[in-house]
Amino acid sequence: MNWVFGYGSLIWRVDFPFNERRTATVAGWARRFWQGSHDHRGTPDAPGRVVTLIPKIGNRLTGIAYAIDDETFAHLDHREKNGYERIPVTMETAHGSIEGMTYIATAENEAFLGPAPIDQIARHIVQSRGPSGTNVDYLFGLVDALNELGEEDDHVVELAERCRLILSR
Repeated sequence: MNWVFGYGSLIWRVDFPFNERRTATVAGWARRFWQGSHDHRGTPDAPGRVVTLIPKIGNRLTGIAYAIDDETFAHLDHREKNGYERIPVTMETAHGSIEGMTYIATAENEAFLGPAPIDQIARHIVQSRGPSGTNVDYLFGLVDALNELGEEDDHVVELAERCRLILSR
């Protein structure tokens, strides 16, 4: 059995089989809407923005650990094909530490959009849409999922507030 850590849509858009699910925390990482999405929340001509992890010393971030069979990686590798790669990660759960994998998109991949002013990222998210739906629905799905986990993520919360302000105008 393998473990995979979800910190973005893998928390709330679970389209894969799993044997067990646990709330988990990883150390040294932060979520950021810095990865382009050409295939789910945007298009090749107008990519959306989705989360990746960036190193952040001293930070702890909560997500979901899933126990999966080897075959499930084929589905997840396809789903996360737009610039993501698997890396090993240690997850802390109520049942102790577990070793597993997570998907991150580094600055070296061609879909990486990188940092930008928060208002610029919010405008980008509000305007983007792809085969899996609107980019703002991705953001709000993540906000709801993190709220259910009791996770406070300043970057995600601030983006959601800015997007709601834009949409209310």
